Amino acid sequence: MRKQITEYTSPLDALVALAKQLYGYEIKYQTDSADFFVQYQQGNTGDDEDTLDWASSYRHYLALRQELESKLRNVA
Repeated sequence: MRKQITEYTSPLDALVALAKQLYGYEIKYQTDSADFFVQYQQGNTGDDEDTLDWASSYRHYLALRQELESKLRNVA
């Protein structure tokens, strides 16, 4: 299955979109993304498409959040 690439006009828009995507996985699997990611890093999850996409999206979410927090600290 081909993945669709979406471009956002700002990192904040991308962060919001990722948060919505992560929330969908959290509802579907009844697990918080942070808890899932710990289990994923420990090798306690499968390697199906949802798992890999969820882990990738969470990594991206963390990186964007860190980038935005850093920018906000530099402004204040």
